[in-house]
Amino acid sequence: MATAAVTALALAVGLPELAHASPDQPRAQRSDDLISPGLSDGPGDGLPPGWELTGDGADQHLVWRAPQPVPMGDARVEFYAGDRLLGRPTATDDQRTFRLRLADEGVTAKDALGNLQALAGGRRLDKPEPAAPPGEAAPAPDRLPAAEVDPGKPGKYRTVKGEYDLESVKLPGFPKKVEMRAAVVGPVDAPGKRPLALFLHGRHGTCYKGDKSDGSWPCKSGWKPIPSYQGYLHDQKLLASQGYVTVSISANGINGQDDRASDGGAQARSSLVRQHLGRFADWAADPGKAPGAVRGTAPVDLDRVMLVGHSRGGEGVNRAAFDSRYQPPADEDGYPHKARWQIRGTVLIGPTIFGQNPDPDVPSMTLLPGCDGDVSDLQGQLYSDNTRGVGNGSALHSSVYMVGANHNFFNTEWTPGQAQAPADDDFSPSGPRPDPVCSPGHGPRLKAKQQQKAGSTYIAAAARLFVEGDDAARPLLDGSGKGAPSANPARVLTHAVGGQRTPAVVPGRSLEVTGGTLCDQTSSGSKGCLTRGAKGQSPHFAGFEVSPDPGRYALAMNWSRTGSTMSVKNARPVSLEGSDALALRLIVPPNTKGTKLDVTAVDASGKRAKLGQVRADGLPGTGYMATYWGQELRVPLTAAARAGLDLKQVKVLELTSRTGSGKAWLMDAWGWRPGTAEVRPSRLARVDVGQLRVDEGDSGVRTYRAPVRVTGDGNGKVRLFVPGPNPDRFVAKTVTVRPGDTSVGVPFEVKGNKRYGGPSAQDVFAKTISGAVVGGYHGGVFVREDDPMPKVSVQPVAAKVTEGKPLKWRVSLSEAADVETFALFRIERVSGGKELSTKDVDKAWLKRQFDRKPNPERALSKVTRDPYLPVYVKAGKRSAELSVPTVKDRVREGQESVRLRLYTFDENWNEHRGPVFTGRVRNAS
Repeated sequence: MATAAVTALALAVGLPELAHASPDQPRAQRSDDLISPGLSDGPGDGLPPGWELTGDGADQHLVWRAPQPVPMGDARVEFYAGDRLLGRPTATDDQRTFRLRLADEGVTAKDALGNLQALAGGRRLDKPEPAAPPGEAAPAPDRLPAAEVDPGKPGKYRTVKGEYDLESVKLPGFPKKVEMRAAVVGPVDAPGKRPLALFLHGRHGTCYKGDKSDGSWPCKSGWKPIPSYQGYLHDQKLLASQGYVTVSISANGINGQDDRASDGGAQARSSLVRQHLGRFADWAADPGKAPGAVRGTAPVDLDRVMLVGHSRGGEGVNRAAFDSRYQPPADEDGYPHKARWQIRGTVLIGPTIFGQNPDPDVPSMTLLPGCDGDVSDLQGQLYSDNTRGVGNGSALHSSVYMVGANHNFFNTEWTPGQAQAPADDDFSPSGPRPDPVCSPGHGPRLKAKQQQKAGSTYIAAAARLFVEGDDAARPLLDGSGKGAPSANPARVLTHAVGGQRTPAVVPGRSLEVTGGTLCDQTSSGSKGCLTRGAKGQSPHFAGFEVSPDPGRYALAMNWSRTGSTMSVKNARPVSLEGSDALALRLIVPPNTKGTKLDVTAVDASGKRAKLGQVRADGLPGTGYMATYWGQELRVPLTAAARAGLDLKQVKVLELTSRTGSGKAWLMDAWGWRPGTAEVRPSRLARVDVGQLRVDEGDSGVRTYRAPVRVTGDGNGKVRLFVPGPNPDRFVAKTVTVRPGDTSVGVPFEVKGNKRYGGPSAQDVFAKTISGAVVGGYHGGVFVREDDPMPKVSVQPVAAKVTEGKPLKWRVSLSEAADVETFALFRIERVSGGKELSTKDVDKAWLKRQFDRKPNPERALSKVTRDPYLPVYVKAGKRSAELSVPTVKDRVREGQESVRLRLYTFDENWNEHRGPVFTGRVRNAS
């Protein structure tokens, strides 16, 4: 998608982000007052309230102004037109105005922007979700029988805690240094070297003062850093009592700057994690140099490391896991050294996965909070789903769905009543009616300490399985239907892929399906798995950066009578020999009860065997929750053996309804056997899409290739998404990659000229298919503008008028530009005379410009906190007019005036205070 910057010839004063922004970055306009908040109410624009289209041609911008600030969180704000992702806008400092440049080449909002939506993590921001009707939700699932072990019980070791604060580090792409601060909790009497668990918090506010918080970095004078890294002490203490050294690291410096990172800060977070691990490796080699907090606990065994990441921290530790095995490009890496540690597993709590490229070879547990109000689409489910077929399948990838848990309360520093800084419950119902599932005190919603205890229990379960290899903990994570009493009263469901399961059915185009459909996970059209109007979301179907996103399928059943059968035939027979059971990951609609399906297998010779029957109840949920989630249901294979079915040659799987009507979606089916498989590293290629930066040039057409770097130790396949003939749509192409191959780069043409058009970018995205991991998934060709910005001048056209006539000034450019440009004037207080008031100007103009009414009457300089008047000069034009329409009144009064101050920024975004232009209005009588 081509992107370009607005030419900022005149911008608002007092915008610190612009003052230090690099002018050769394509940036959206950052001042909320550059946008006239009432324009969406103008006649004939066809946009919903709160939305506005500015600019024209290649520099059209779509703007949405939120009625209230959107809290800083981990999910990214996204603009959609119907089902189509338009892009991710840039927010202003007050988190109310969001601005996105469109690449529609002159297509207007009326033509292309139907059904506009602002979403974050699948949650609607620009329009309240319908309130949940009373009694809509089903009860929580039954409590699971207890497993053989309960990892939530404290261990036998005494614990000690402390902190270290080292010199800050510089990370690529981040102007300000990032802190190296951490909380350490470990055992004091445990023998030998102990495994290490590292925690990384997510994207939250960075600084606070009293009851206020913000996302700045470093903190302003008088403000304190929010201690998010101290929010996992309860988890750390439990693990420390069980013999683990734990460290929770601070990442405020990343949170305060990651809006500049195309990957949301994943690479920076990986670098920070590895910076801390590198220090532990240094201290292991020379213990005397370790900080007191580290010396005070047991020495660490860096061959046994587990990473725990919350929200964007989850994506960060996932990246750190494969960065530890396959090094990132040195110019993008904040820790360009080989790893001296071994990552044995990751725990991902309500994580983001913007790149959708999980590490297939490191075991993982993803905790999905059922009442997540931040990453509410539960996109972290793809840490399991997207590992299928990528590596050798030996690593177990578990998904843990915790009914009644929200996003924030896993961290005590994000929890009201426990946090030092301002904190809130991220889940909020729409409208005055409480949500029957997720509002506090209703249904299965957990209290903060209950949620924290359950989270600690499952983190400890993952440590026990991944780090210690204790198979007794596996049934808590792999869909075996066992629970841990320490997690009560939380209701927890699990499923898993990998762990040497044998694929029986993985939805794809090679399947022959009758009685059901192969549906597209990311479409809501007729071929989509969840069509528009479905009450809820599916974590399995979370969208990618671009669309279409091919290759993602499920198998859908929709029946109206008992006995309806969906038959799924593999292109080639599969072997289930050695498996004890067939494990299905099956979705049923939320709040449904008693869906029953018979499961039958057919071998290549046509012999049939009914394996058994599965039963599923839908998860409790209301219309906007991500409750279409695949439950693991197993049927033993003993009936197949009795029937003489050849388990080496299974060809067909049949599901037959035993309820009168219903719906179900089969995510996949696997041959399952008990036991914990040994994790065998795959030979994988590593792919990183880079960004090539070039000058536009004065003439001619040049071809440049977006760099695609391939390293690693194996061959693989990736899917590259490149702009198609319509620049708003991407085309997906499958590419085979080999380490060292330089032929994968994507070519782009750059046309030179001598007219200013702002910087631009052509984007490329990458996702793995098989045999590869993708680090940098977003890159392309960035074209620097090498022509000077036009200069602006202002001449009065009608600066002295009789009331009822408009004041006018002409804004002229020294030469035309290829993008829309704008001049901006601030209304200043008039001293030594009477100032024009809200009753002296046209009320429709006042509404369009400031979303205000004439009453109560006040001076124009006080109509809003920062009253600005923008003037837009269209691409290819040389001038435009600023007009202030006055009205006649019956009041006899003297001359009134208005003062307009021009502010400009140069190409380095340095601010320049311009002259004042005064308009005077005489009484008409």
